[in-house]
Amino acid sequence: MAIKKSELYSSLWKSCDQLRGGMDASQYKDYVLVLLFVKYVSDRYAGQKDALIEVPVGGSFSDMVALKGDKEIGDRLNKIIGKLAEANELKGVIDVADFNDADKLGKGKEMVDRLSDLIATFNTPDLDFRNNRSDGDDILGDAYEYLMRHFATESGKSKGQFYTPAEVSRIMAKVIGVNTAKSADQTIYDPTCGSGSLLLKAHDEARSNTGLNLALYGQENDNATAALAKMNMILHHCPTAEIWKDNVLSSPHFKQPHVSFSLH
Repeated sequence: MAIKKSELYSSLWKSCDQLRGGMDASQYKDYVLVLLFVKYVSDRYAGQKDALIEVPVGGSFSDMVALKGDKEIGDRLNKIIGKLAEANELKGVIDVADFNDADKLGKGKEMVDRLSDLIATFNTPDLDFRNNRSDGDDILGDAYEYLMRHFATESGKSKGQFYTPAEVSRIMAKVIGVNTAKSADQTIYDPTCGSGSLLLKAHDEARSNTGLNLALYGQENDNATAALAKMNMILHHCPTAEIWKDNVLSSPHFKQPHVSFSLH
C-alpha cells in the first residue's frame, strides 16, 4: 500500500529535530539525507543480484539499526557508510559527514542518544521503501527535494543556492525545448547544477514527451552540494549522469560542442 507523501514528509522532518542544537541548520542535510539514501537503497536493493546499487554485508541500514545504544555508534556508522560508498564508487559522496563528530553531535551518552533516536526515526513502517511506492511516483526523490527546500529555509539561505523549485524547472525545460529532442544521442547540461533538481526535471520533460532517455551532465563548485546532486541522480534512477565538482568559470569540465540543451 502506498504511503501518503504528507506522512512521509512529516516523519523525515522529525528526524531533523534530533540534530538541533549541535550544528547549523544548513548542515542537517549532510546527515539526514545520507541516512535517507542508505535507508532507500537498503530497502530497494539489499540482497538483489546485479542491482543498481550494491548493498554489501555490513553496509546496510539494518546494520545501523543494530547499533542503537552502542557506545561507539558514531564511529561504526561511519564504517557502515564507508562500506556502502566503497562498493559503489561513492567515496567522497555519501561518506563526507562525520557521524563521530563530538562538536556537532555531542559527547558520550549525548551522541549515543542523538544518533540512536535519529536511526529510530528512519526505522518505521512509514519509511519502508520496498513496497510503499505509488506507480510512476518518485516518493523518495520528492521527499529528498522537500527536505532540501526546508534545510535552505531553516539556515536562512536562499534555496536557489542548491535547489531550483520544481515549477521553475519545468518552465525552463519547456523553454529550452527538451520536449523536441529527436535522438537519444542528445544531452542536457547544467553548468551550475546545484543539487541537480533542474537537470532531473528537464530529463523528465524530455522523457515524458519523446520517450528518450537523454544523458545528463552537470558541474557544481560546492562539495556537499555536488554530493547531493550525485545521490539525487541515483534516487531518481539516473545513475549514469555525470556530475563534476569544480568552479565552472575557472575550470569548466564539459567543453564538448555536442551538448544539445543547456540550462543556463
